[in-house]
Amino acid sequence: MTVEKVETLVVGAGQAGLAMSAHLRKAGVSHLVLERDRIAERWRSVRWDSLAANGPAWHDRFPDLEFEGDPDAFVAKDEVADYFETFAKQIDAPVRCGVEVSEVVRNTGRPGFHVTTSQGEIEADYVVAATGAFQLPVIPPVVPETEGLTQIHSSAYRNPAQLPEGAVLVVGAGSSGVQIADELLASGRKVYLSVGPHDRPPRRYRGRDFVWWLGVLNKWDAEATPGVEHTTIAVSGANGGETVDFRKLAARGMVLLGRTESCQDGVLSFASDLVGNIAKGDENYLSLLREADQYVERNGIDLPEEPEAHEIGPDPECMREPIASLDLAQAGITTIIWATGFGVDYSWLKVDALDAAGRPAHQRGVSTEPGVYFLGLPWQTRRGSSFIWGVWHDAKYVADHICKQRAYLEYRAADAPVSENA
Repeated sequence: MTVEKVETLVVGAGQAGLAMSAHLRKAGVSHLVLERDRIAERWRSVRWDSLAANGPAWHDRFPDLEFEGDPDAFVAKDEVADYFETFAKQIDAPVRCGVEVSEVVRNTGRPGFHVTTSQGEIEADYVVAATGAFQLPVIPPVVPETEGLTQIHSSAYRNPAQLPEGAVLVVGAGSSGVQIADELLASGRKVYLSVGPHDRPPRRYRGRDFVWWLGVLNKWDAEATPGVEHTTIAVSGANGGETVDFRKLAARGMVLLGRTESCQDGVLSFASDLVGNIAKGDENYLSLLREADQYVERNGIDLPEEPEAHEIGPDPECMREPIASLDLAQAGITTIIWATGFGVDYSWLKVDALDAAGRPAHQRGVSTEPGVYFLGLPWQTRRGSSFIWGVWHDAKYVADHICKQRAYLEYRAADAPVSENA
């Protein structure tokens, strides 16, 4: 059987894989990118129909290619996917679509890795796992399968018309959960939203988007803390970009609940943390406003004041008298949407690069298995790692590390004999 040989194999052709390809090409490192579906497939098929990017076009992009149109717009998901296809053509990325990697093992007694794919065998000196963080939808085993009750993960949600008639419970109030709940509410559905701990930044303040504020306040470069779970962020690029305000959602009729804890005989129980979670989110919001005001004053910048942004509205009834339990049938709830995140699946990576839980064991993307790298992980190096522009910088670090390893391996002592096979 013919075995193809490549220097660096990149698995995945989303934003991480394409950023990796661009930096490898600039560094003169030959490589191949394998993608089991299409380029940026998850932007097309694992997102709801109305999704827009959570950051404005001028910010959430690669440095080498701008989005067409208004730089302050929040680009629709299909346009984001088109952007990545355009970028792949621009850099002439060596991408093969429709190829799935089933196994990566280290060679025995010689450098490199043996890779088994759906279209043959490959030998690679280096392997970059750029499959991202959204691999296995996680639905906690809380509510048993019940006749008349549909349960789906947020990755399977597309639009309100997809769901059976009736009220909807959305579990999880990060960016995905709150945007889906908002869309369902606007469609006329009765919506319940289970709210956990979260940060709640302002979408805009004093004429600038929050991504600008996080930049000038040096918050994008907040470094990852190993072993620490980072807080969910509730931010939205929907409807031209808007600040997530749970009190306003409740004023429109949404019922807010604490964290979903358990279910017995069709009755859900919720933690008594709703008020505290909302209060901590408010404090996060207000603290950023205060830091922004201090920055403006300290630097003498002429930006319009916005005192009304500091005003927090009254607590809605669902906060004044939090609901401790809810009978799903009596509430008319026919659908639960679990916006509860994703797990990882690196079962194909059969090398010493994972911890006991099957998660990447790495430092800034450099794994514990020499020659294997990870890219596209949240907080891989800093807060901005999961953003389009953030993965670009992480890819540069990984490409530089590969180049350093190449240089070491190419070293020959001045007086060392050169073998015929060298």
